[in-house]
Amino acid sequence: MRASSFFTREQLARIKGAIEESEKATSGEIRVHLETSLAGDVLDRAAWIFRRTGMQNTKHRNGVLIYLAIRNKKFAIIGDVGIHQKVPEGLWDIISQKMQNDFKDKKFTEGLIKGILMAGEKLREYFPHQEDDINELPDEITFDDPDLTRIG
Repeated sequence: MRASSFFTREQLARIKGAIEESEKATSGEIRVHLETSLAGDVLDRAAWIFRRTGMQNTKHRNGVLIYLAIRNKKFAIIGDVGIHQKVPEGLWDIISQKMQNDFKDKKFTEGLIKGILMAGEKLREYFPHQEDDINELPDEITFDDPDLTRIG
């Protein structure tokens, strides 16, 4: 199964909606990237995708990437340096565990949305929305590098 067909269009719309909703209250940016399969370490790949998609270029260095490798059944959550200077250590582990609980029950959409909303809550706490904030990165879900095809 290709990553781009793992979720239905309706599910993708719900996931994108969670990103948009989460970002309304924060200057932070949340992105989701799905890949069909992964060769190597999931955190290394997520970090590479983070850089490849320009997430380190936000004004406050407050981007969060949720990365999923579908066939490998692996995922990672990573945040930029600005986030790590403020949020409590272990935050991504807490969010990952909540997501994993849903994933074990094959509730992939629900788990992903839960992770997005939890990340958004922390971003709102540490990086509240300011009057002059703009959406610095697209909210569309990206798929399988190198072309980073977007659906949204």
